[in-house]
Amino acid sequence: MIVNAQQTSEPRTYLDRILEHWYKDEDAEALVQGAQRLTRGEARRRLFELGHALRGQGLAPGDGVGLFLANRVDSVLVQLAVHLIGCRVVFLPPEPGPGELAALVEQSRARAVVTDPLFAGRAADAAGRSIHTPALLSLGPCEQQCTDLLALAAECPDTRPEGVPAPGADEAVTVLYTGGTLGRPKLASHSHRLYNMLVDLVEDVPKYSGSAFFPTMDQGTDRVLAATLLTHGSGHLTSLQALVTGSTLVVLPEFEAGAALTVLREERITATMFVPPMLYAVLDHPECEPGALPELRRIVVGGAATSPSRLQQAVEVFGPVVSQGYGQSEALGITAFGAEDLASEGAGRPELWRSCGRAISDVEIEIRGEDSTAALPVRQVGEVCVRGETVMLGYYEDPERTAAALQDGWLRTGDMGYLDAEGYLYLVDRAKDIIVTGRTSDNVYSRVLEDFLLTLPGVRNAAALGVPDEEYGEAVQIFLATAEGGPDVDPEAVGAAVTGELGELYTPRRTVLLDQLPTTKVGKVDKKALRTAWASGSLDTP
Repeated sequence: MIVNAQQTSEPRTYLDRILEHWYKDEDAEALVQGAQRLTRGEARRRLFELGHALRGQGLAPGDGVGLFLANRVDSVLVQLAVHLIGCRVVFLPPEPGPGELAALVEQSRARAVVTDPLFAGRAADAAGRSIHTPALLSLGPCEQQCTDLLALAAECPDTRPEGVPAPGADEAVTVLYTGGTLGRPKLASHSHRLYNMLVDLVEDVPKYSGSAFFPTMDQGTDRVLAATLLTHGSGHLTSLQALVTGSTLVVLPEFEAGAALTVLREERITATMFVPPMLYAVLDHPECEPGALPELRRIVVGGAATSPSRLQQAVEVFGPVVSQGYGQSEALGITAFGAEDLASEGAGRPELWRSCGRAISDVEIEIRGEDSTAALPVRQVGEVCVRGETVMLGYYEDPERTAAALQDGWLRTGDMGYLDAEGYLYLVDRAKDIIVTGRTSDNVYSRVLEDFLLTLPGVRNAAALGVPDEEYGEAVQIFLATAEGGPDVDPEAVGAAVTGELGELYTPRRTVLLDQLPTTKVGKVDKKALRTAWASGSLDTP
C-alpha cells in the first residue's frame, strides 16, 4: 500500500513523481556517493526528516534558503527538502568572491543558509555581512558556529510534512546565480513551469524524445552520474531528470578524469552530462578507449561551446551516444541535438558538428540585431533571443536588469549566433567576448577561432582574448593548453595555420603555451581569470 503519496486531483509536481518511485521497490538503490548508498526507502525517510528539520528552524513557505553545497548525496536531498516545505531554493555556487557571495545572500533574501562543512567559513562570513543575518546550518558538524542540520533531522519524524500550499504560477521557487559586478549579482529566478517540464518528460515522452536537455530515460533502469556541480543548472537538471524517472543517481564529489572513468565503469553508468573541458579531459585520459564503457548509452554535452573536432572524437570513442544542448541560467533549455541525429546527420553534413541543435519543444528562437525587435534573415549573425517555458521569470529583486533582458516575453541571451534554413542554431561568441580588431574594426568570433585551434596537433584546449592594441584597439591573443606527451606546438606554425584557414583578421598577435587553462568551478574556461593572470604576469608557461 502506498502511504502519503499524492492522492488529490491537483497536478503532480516533480516531487510527487519522485516520491511515487521512492514508495515502490523500497530496497532499490536511489542515491549513491562512493561507499554511501541509500535505498529508495532510506532516501524518502531522510528527505522527510530534513523537511521537518528545516521547518523547525522557523522556515515558512515562500522563504528563501541558500544552498552552499558540495556534490554529495545529502546535498541532493536538502534541495528537494527545501521545495518539499514550499520554500525557495537559492543556489550559492563556489565561484563568487566574499563580497559578491555576501551580496548574493542579501539580495536573494535568504532566511537561512545551508552549507557544506567544507565551505562553512565562507558561508559564515557571507551570512555575517548580511543585514538580516540568516540562520546558518551545516550538513554535519563543523568548526564554525553552525547548527548541524543532519543531527536535527535524525531526531525528526520520517513522514511527509503536511500543510504545504501549492506555489503560485509566477512565484519564484528556484534562483540561480549567473554572475555580475561586485556587490550586484544577477539571480535568475524560475517558477514551477520549469519543473512541470520534468514531469512532462515521463508523461509525454514523444514530445521531448531525443532532446539533449530532456533525454528519454528508461523507467527505473538507468544509472545516472551527476558530474557537474549540483548547485549549477547542469547538475541540478541532471539530478532531477534521473530522479523523476526512478533512475539511480550517482554523485561524483569532485571531477577528475581518472576518477570519473572509474565511477563510470564500476557503477555501470548509463547516462551522464559533461561540460566541454570535462569531456576533453576524459577523452585525453589514457584509459579512455573505444569499448571501455559498454554500459554508457547517453552523454549530454553542454554548458559551453563544444569543439566540433572534439565532438566527433567523442562519437568515435563512445559511439552514437553523444548529444549536445544549449541553455543558460536564464533559460535552462534552448536547443538540443539528439545523439542519433547528431551522429547520422553530422556524417553527411559536416557543418552540423558546429551546431547546437534546434529549439526544443515549447521554445522559440529568433536572431536579432542590436536594438531591434525584427528577426534577421537566415545565416545572418545577431543576438540569440528566445522565449518559452524554460525562460526565467526575471532577475530576482532586480527590475532594471530584468527589463533589459526580457522584452515582450523574449529573452536577450547575450550570445551571438545564426540560424540556418532548417532551424539549426550556430553560436559564434558571447557578445562581450567578440574581439573587434583590424583596420576596419571587424569582428573576430572567439568560438570560430577556438574551434579551429582545437583541430591542431598537440592542442588540448584553447582560449582567444582581445588585448589592448594601440593601432587596432584590440589584438587577438590566444592561449593554448598543450597535450602532455603530445607533439610540440610551435607558436609561429599555429599563427600561420590560423591565417591560412581563417584569414589575416584572425591571425594572433601572440600565442601563449600553458600546461592548462584556468577553469571555473563549473568546468568552463575562465577567461576573466585568464585575462587577470596574464595582466598580472602570474601565468606559468611550460
